[in-house]
Amino acid sequence: MNYGFVKIAAGIPEVHVGNPKQNLQSIESLIIQAEGRGVEIISLPELCITGYTCGDLFAQQLLLDEAEMALIQLMNFTRSLDIICVVGLPVPFQGALLNCAAVIQKGKILGLVPKTYIPNYREFYEQRWFASAAGLPADASVWLCGQLVQINAKILFRTSNCTFGVELCEDLWAPIPPSSSLALAGADIIFNLSASNDVVGKQAYLLQLLRQQSARCLCGYIYASAGYGESTQDTVFSSKAYILENGNVIAQAKTHQLTPQLIESEIDVGLLRSERRTRNTFTESAKTQAAKTQTMCTIDTALISPREFAFTRTFDAAPFVPTGPDLDARCEEVFAIQAEGLARRLQHTGSQTAVIGISGGLDSTLALLVTVRAFDLLGLDRKGVIGITMPGFGTTDRTHSNAVALMEAMGISQREINISRSVLQHFEDIGHDPANHDITYENSQARERTQILMDIANQMNGLVIGTGDLSELALGWCTYNGDHMSMYGVNAGVPKTLVRHLVKWVALSGELAGAKDILLDIVDTPISPELIPANENGEIAQKTEDLVGPYELHDFFLYYALRYGFRPAKIMFLAQRAFGNSYPVNILKHWITNFYRRFFAQQFKRSCMPDGPKVGSVSLSPRGDWRMPSDACRDAWLAECETL
Repeated sequence: MNYGFVKIAAGIPEVHVGNPKQNLQSIESLIIQAEGRGVEIISLPELCITGYTCGDLFAQQLLLDEAEMALIQLMNFTRSLDIICVVGLPVPFQGALLNCAAVIQKGKILGLVPKTYIPNYREFYEQRWFASAAGLPADASVWLCGQLVQINAKILFRTSNCTFGVELCEDLWAPIPPSSSLALAGADIIFNLSASNDVVGKQAYLLQLLRQQSARCLCGYIYASAGYGESTQDTVFSSKAYILENGNVIAQAKTHQLTPQLIESEIDVGLLRSERRTRNTFTESAKTQAAKTQTMCTIDTALISPREFAFTRTFDAAPFVPTGPDLDARCEEVFAIQAEGLARRLQHTGSQTAVIGISGGLDSTLALLVTVRAFDLLGLDRKGVIGITMPGFGTTDRTHSNAVALMEAMGISQREINISRSVLQHFEDIGHDPANHDITYENSQARERTQILMDIANQMNGLVIGTGDLSELALGWCTYNGDHMSMYGVNAGVPKTLVRHLVKWVALSGELAGAKDILLDIVDTPISPELIPANENGEIAQKTEDLVGPYELHDFFLYYALRYGFRPAKIMFLAQRAFGNSYPVNILKHWITNFYRRFFAQQFKRSCMPDGPKVGSVSLSPRGDWRMPSDACRDAWLAECETL
């Protein structure tokens, strides 16, 4: 299975201006390379059969005839191939000349797409030779290469795996590009055949246009522009080619190359269609445009034989955590959203006190950092932040020491309340054996701590600040009406993999110099609820990831399950590519099965979770992004997991 991926290529052949026969050799070479790599559709540049810079030679009948003969040869060349080829050439039509993209497969021209917007400014002088597609009748056709071919800018080409459309060069630069209508009419992928010359700053601006159009249309966008060999009399063409998916560049050519290039990648059509289904703005736009696109026609391609292809795309193992310089910017933005959300809640309720349980772990540390930032934003005294350590049966010296030291470094109010005696009394009241370290043993501690926080908040006219994160909510790894509950959950939208980076970012920012070493040690502390007594060495015995699985896996599963609605088999496929040999297949299968089992079973906790700020594209708030019945059946998902 290719899991909704379609392999695409963009080729930049060597050009000999005015020599279609020689150009054809380079074009065929790129096509056969792409076919051998399992490419389904390849796009080549604008007017690549003749060369873009032919000038007044476009008025020469010989050149037009040679271009048609080259296309006939290309059709014969592709007769035994499955690959769909999109190439550019001039096509005479009713006394005019059109700058066209020819879509060919298995020896036939499927359709001709002429350029709509003909530039005629600065270095461009195309209206001297070419007419626009704008005036063509909807049923226009032309005899070309011995067949009657539909010629229209409003054509969708439908394969068994995707639907695509074509526009040419300047079309992209128009206020409303033809690709907008094509996408709204159902095109998953847009191919742009271009011959865009280079001037200073133009490439950066072009890339902005490509990103914007790909993102706005929720489509794959393939751009192939002319390269070496075009005339340099007044312009230079530097071999630009890009493959984009929903605003992201997933492959690009090297510029200023003197040899032909072929770039390839895989467009996730399943992802694009998922995005369109969930964004009602897109579907509403499609309805609005329906009357304007009634003349859109669809041409079915020949069936493409199932093919295996090597995946060239890589997938980030931490989709919630950007890499490189973007990480600091992401951390700063998330931290600001959390703090601003809490500041508004404090201001609205008139509270000048916040109560937080400080465990010395990652989540409570981040919640404390956010709360202090919110107090600073509002100009409130940090002493209004009441941090409470509540040692219990599983508390270790390391986490307790870090909790106390962190509160001192932050300059907040501190309290310590040991819960052991109260919980033992509770065990006696309900008749539970303290030696039985079951779920009652664990949850009683969590609920005792929450009761303390709530009651002190009532005493101090303050808010209990929740510490639980997005990953814990997804897995239900929180005690119902225990740490599950608060008055405002600042971490509710932050996945565990990002929590660690946020705390580390604060530590290294220099903002809290006195807390740097403490924060870095907290980052390195194993994740644990510390509800089971420590081992004989006084170290944490209960490690969360040993029980529910690695958070890096669960965050990966969560992202693709909620963000795009992918099925378990596709998520498993992506995980294998993202994590490589880090996890054997049987381990991935075990934890993805566990993820779905817990995710469905624990919805009742999410259905009544407290308010908290959304910070990213995935949220589990029942008032915002995720509405799911608590008794939804998980059988289909678990059944697919069993087949992995």
